[in-house]
Amino acid sequence: MTHLKPLRLAALVASCVTIAFAAHAETTMTKEQYKAEKDAIEATYKTDKKACDSLAGNAKDICVEEAKGKEKVAKAELDNKQEPNAKHAEKLAIAKADATYEVAKEKCDDLSGNPKDVCVKEAKASYTKAKADAKATKTSATAKSDARADANDAQYKAEAEKCDALAGDAKASCVTAAKARFGKS
Repeated sequence: MTHLKPLRLAALVASCVTIAFAAHAETTMTKEQYKAEKDAIEATYKTDKKACDSLAGNAKDICVEEAKGKEKVAKAELDNKQEPNAKHAEKLAIAKADATYEVAKEKCDDLSGNPKDVCVKEAKASYTKAKADAKATKTSATAKSDARADANDAQYKAEAEKCDALAGDAKASCVTAAKARFGKS
C-alpha cells in the first residue's frame, strides 16, 4: 500500500494555495447563489457517503474520509469564492491538508507494526508541513521560521520512527544520521 510522500503533498498544497489566491480575482456571489452552492455541496457529500455503504472494512473508512474531506474542501472553496481574502485562502489550504491527512491516516490502517508507525509519522510530517506552508503564506518571517522548524521536527520524528525497525549498532547509526540530518542533538 502506498501513501502520500511529503514532497508530493507539499507540491499539492503549494498549487492549491496558488489557485486559492487566483480566486481573489473573482467577484463575490449573492446570498442565494452561496446557499444554492452550499446545498449542492451537502447533497454531493450525502451521495458520496452513501456510495461508501457498499464497501466494507478499511476501504469503507477510507471512502468516508474522502467524502468528508471533499465536502470540507468544497465548503472552504465556496467561502473563499464568496469572500476572497488571505484568511479564506489559508482556511482552504488547511482544509485540503486536513482532508489529505485524514485519508492518509486511514490508508495506514491497512498496515501493521513498524510500517504502520512509519506511515502514520510520514502522514503527520506531511500534514504538519502543509499546514505550516499554508500559514506561512500570510504571516511574517518569524512565523515562517517557526513553520519550518515545526515541519523539520515532524520530518525528524518520521525518520526516527523508521530506525525502530532496526536493532543494535544499525539502529544507533540510523538515529545518529537522522539527528544530524535534521539538526538535532
